Amino acid sequence: MSLSLCMIVKNEAANLARCLSSVEEWVDEMIVLDTGSTDRTVEVAKTLGAQVHRFEWRNDFAAARNESLKYAKEDWILVLDGDETLVKDIIPVLKTVLQGDVIEGISGDDLLLISFMRQEVNARQSPYSLVSRLFRNRPDIRFRRPYHETVDDSVAAVIQREPAWKSIALPNVGIRHIGYQPSAIAAQDKFNRAQATMEAYLADHPHDPYICNKLGALYGQRGNWQKGLELLKRGMEATQLDAMTAYELHYHLGLAYRHLKQWDQANTHYLKAMQQPIAPQLKLGAYINLGGLLKLQEQLNEAVAVFETAIKIAPDFAIAHYNLGRTHRARGYLEPAIASYQAAIRLQPEYAEAHQNLGAALFKLGKLPESRAAFERAIAIYQISNPEEANRLRQGLQKLGLQ
Repeated sequence: MSLSLCMIVKNEAANLARCLSSVEEWVDEMIVLDTGSTDRTVEVAKTLGAQVHRFEWRNDFAAARNESLKYAKEDWILVLDGDETLVKDIIPVLKTVLQGDVIEGISGDDLLLISFMRQEVNARQSPYSLVSRLFRNRPDIRFRRPYHETVDDSVAAVIQREPAWKSIALPNVGIRHIGYQPSAIAAQDKFNRAQATMEAYLADHPHDPYICNKLGALYGQRGNWQKGLELLKRGMEATQLDAMTAYELHYHLGLAYRHLKQWDQANTHYLKAMQQPIAPQLKLGAYINLGGLLKLQEQLNEAVAVFETAIKIAPDFAIAHYNLGRTHRARGYLEPAIASYQAAIRLQPEYAEAHQNLGAALFKLGKLPESRAAFERAIAIYQISNPEEANRLRQGLQKLGLQ
């Protein structure tokens, strides 16, 4: 069996070489569909041996994805974005599938779709997502929806007609993604484009639970949780919800009710999100937000238990350690708080808030040189990302006599 890489790109010159280099040894062809780049994206793609095709952008990601699939000649298709890379540890899985060997108890010859766990680098709340990116090259498997496009619906339709086919989700990280870092979002103006595209689609498909979820969450991110709540509730009215969409709807409803200060409702939806039958890593956002809500309500022991569970699920999740530290400090336990802040910093050295809170805890213990060093490190990081906070913290240190 053979493998085609299919990508759509625009102005990804800074990332594309890293992406293509992660797969070039393992795929039989690399297809890059450019949707209007003005940088060196096309040149980079050609230099690395990719086929480059042009496509006039029409505000529809599914249309562009499906256009890229038309050029694929191999048996299987792997889909990546320019700001993603394939994790080396997943390569043996690809080989197993292409050879038709057994994976997750299923013969590769019987598989139609494989979903990967994707790591969202530097994500603040949900560090993992599930993405459907490896599937057989068939004309009846195509992307749907102009934004947050997936092949899941067409795959489900094939399996309904031909029930011998199977799909699986792999438990280990297969893709790393950097595109949700705040600076990247601001640079690419993703919010505006996403909202306009999804609103147009929703006008024709008013009860699509997937888009109700995504657009409702986006309204919330933009500060209109009341409007978002209406869409999220509509999404929950669907007669059939897959487990991942149900999780996201409950999770986003939890966020909406928390912002509206309806604590009991928020708590209920976080708990329902955590009960969904999906991989534990995918539920970390619910754990972090439930823990934060419990801390806000001064249910500190319960919050500690939630954050500790999150750390068991993902020991390398820096924000879970940070929030555990904040909760220990609220309980008056400074030594465990310091240990948690230090764990967060080891995992994410540029974590300004962790340095700042470490400095405050050390100050309370009278460890002034160590406290000053932690505060100064926080200021140095803030100076790049948040100069106003850097100045505020610098003034605070002067009042404390640490400068």
